[in-house]
Amino acid sequence: MLRHDWALAEIAALFAQPLPELLFQAQAVHRQHFDPLEIQASTLLSIKTGACPEDCQYCAQASRYQTGLEREKLLNVEEVVEAARVARAQGASRFCMGAAWRSPHERDMPVVLEMVRQVKALGMETCMTLGMLSASQADALAAAGLDYYNHNLDTSPEFYEKIISTRRYADRLDTLTHVRNAGVKVCAGGIMGMGEVREDRVSLLQQLANLPQHPESVPINRLVPVPGTPLAEAPPIDELEFVRTIAVARLLMPKSWVRLSAGRESMSDSLQLLCFMAGANSLFLGCKLLTTPNAAVDRDQALLQRTGMRWAKVAVDSQPEPLYYDAMAVSRQSVRTVELGQDV
Repeated sequence: MLRHDWALAEIAALFAQPLPELLFQAQAVHRQHFDPLEIQASTLLSIKTGACPEDCQYCAQASRYQTGLEREKLLNVEEVVEAARVARAQGASRFCMGAAWRSPHERDMPVVLEMVRQVKALGMETCMTLGMLSASQADALAAAGLDYYNHNLDTSPEFYEKIISTRRYADRLDTLTHVRNAGVKVCAGGIMGMGEVREDRVSLLQQLANLPQHPESVPINRLVPVPGTPLAEAPPIDELEFVRTIAVARLLMPKSWVRLSAGRESMSDSLQLLCFMAGANSLFLGCKLLTTPNAAVDRDQALLQRTGMRWAKVAVDSQPEPLYYDAMAVSRQSVRTVELGQDV
């Protein structure tokens, strides 16, 4: 039975169980709703990199931190669709597009919407993460055929202000409400290893599990420390505590895809397999997640082959792949002359 009324004490009790018992429970729930041998694969592309005005202490794209990241303007539609074709050939069923914005500017929405339409036409699920959305922007993305919108809560409400000061926790929840009301599936999770304690992980999962409808996709990220950011020297989260977090997420949100997300590049194959046994059944394919490294595709292919697992096949409603692009949308993007420092 799906619940949306979890108490903090109940979630803390799940965390506190002996790990073998917790894994057994998570695996049992996982098998009720998913094939335990299937892993859903997504690919994430940065469609606009750097120059973000936010102050998220973990992020290489925040303009106020000296991370050495080269700023790039919004990609054109052809580049994005070609990247989606490559991702599809590698086994990805969902293509995610991320832009380093506080929120999308209306001047960029026509190009962004065309990206959704063109990628959708390839027969892939589409996902975007563009920062905060208004209700009208969420409606426009839904009309273009967007399947998922990613907007992570990052951490607990109690710890949030120690990580971000330029937007409120309530702003993130408002965006999730706009997305849900527009009929787009929600992708929302958090980042582990930013200096939070277990109580913060308990509180974050309570926020996600007690939403009126569970996020269809729940990314669990392990912090990738970026030189130049305030969290560059953050100590890594204990590996088994990370596994516990995934297992509890599976128990609280049994029908959601739980994604083993950022931080996989430094994980051993054994740790990744343990995460799969704890209920993770989704990952990102590709050598880079926006601006941070990711596990190599051939390594992921080899891991699945060695373990007898396979990529999940996701049915997507789509139109035949177009033979041409929307010339007006591409033209608008091609002639943009906005300075990179202002393109936020």
